[in-house]
Amino acid sequence: MNSGILDISINKTKTMQIKQNKKPSPVLFQRARLVAIGLIVVSAFSIVSIVHADIYDQQINSLQSDSNSAQGLVSGLQSQAGSYQEAIDQLNGQISAVRSQISANVSEQANTQTKIVANQNDIIAKKASLSASIKAMYLDGQATTIEQLATSKNLSDYIDKEEYRSAVQNQLNNTIKDINAIQAQLQKQKSELDQLVASQKTQNDQLSAAQYQQAQLLAYNQGQQAAYNNQIAANSGKIADLRKAQIAANARFIGSAGTGPTCGGGYPSRWCNIGQDTVIDSWGMYNRECVSYTAFRVAASGRNMPYWGGIGNANQWDDNARQAGYKVNSTPEAGAVAISNNGAYGHAMYVESVNSDGTFNLSQYNAALDGRYSTRSNVAVGNLVFIHF
Repeated sequence: MNSGILDISINKTKTMQIKQNKKPSPVLFQRARLVAIGLIVVSAFSIVSIVHADIYDQQINSLQSDSNSAQGLVSGLQSQAGSYQEAIDQLNGQISAVRSQISANVSEQANTQTKIVANQNDIIAKKASLSASIKAMYLDGQATTIEQLATSKNLSDYIDKEEYRSAVQNQLNNTIKDINAIQAQLQKQKSELDQLVASQKTQNDQLSAAQYQQAQLLAYNQGQQAAYNNQIAANSGKIADLRKAQIAANARFIGSAGTGPTCGGGYPSRWCNIGQDTVIDSWGMYNRECVSYTAFRVAASGRNMPYWGGIGNANQWDDNARQAGYKVNSTPEAGAVAISNNGAYGHAMYVESVNSDGTFNLSQYNAALDGRYSTRSNVAVGNLVFIHF
């Protein structure tokens, strides 16, 4: 069979649209009054059930809203934590670089100090040599000029001795000056290295302090995330308990299935064995309508069926479902609700099973606008959409 019946323009409301009755004649006024009283009693009973079901939805929605807010805060904290971690990583790189420089400069300090000590020892040795040379020259110089001339082989020998003494003394003096200059340069270099190492150690301490601060902020951030995640988990547990209670309450309210000639699909007798559109079900929709039946089937399967009273036309269900976060697509699945958006109010059907060729089998109410139960097999998807509760 094809889905041509779904293209029928449905002129009758599928949900909360109120039937307009003709004005009663004076003869029927008393009977109408009695009927109205009876409807008020029935409607009062239905409203109690609606409120009862709605209380669970309100609590669930409140908890879910709280969880959504907490999840939003967690997302913000995660982004913030990422910036903290990035700062920590950058500081780690800077600290590593500074410590590497400190290590290299400390090694250079040690080498410079070794050179200073070596030069100092060289200065001491040169000074000792100069001292000995000066002493020798001094002792040699105790003789008078006449005596020195007398002991010299000739005048040339005397001059050579004088030049030699002067040359040795000058050479030793120059050597000591050179060593002192090198020593001064090494001392300056060591002083600069000392200052550089001290500055780098101060920089290292500052970077370490900044790193510690970022780590503290990250730890606090992660603690907040954990607290919100615990809150979300606790809310999820409460929501699960509320849904179990809601299912149990719905099961008690639904009662036994109807047995009349118009009934089927397990639809409760309190809604099926009375006139169509005379009472409101637990989800705010008139009895023996397509949406009332599909809402019942969703709840009877143990899933949460939102209270959509007043906004429950079949062609509104897919939009309502998307806003509530339910998956809506063009893929049939057993237990899904098929929605046709054709006509003024649309039509809702319950998917019983899916065939290998992609068609599906369904059950429904009020397809022929008679408030009756019916089934169809091998229905093509066409332009239908499916809500997966």
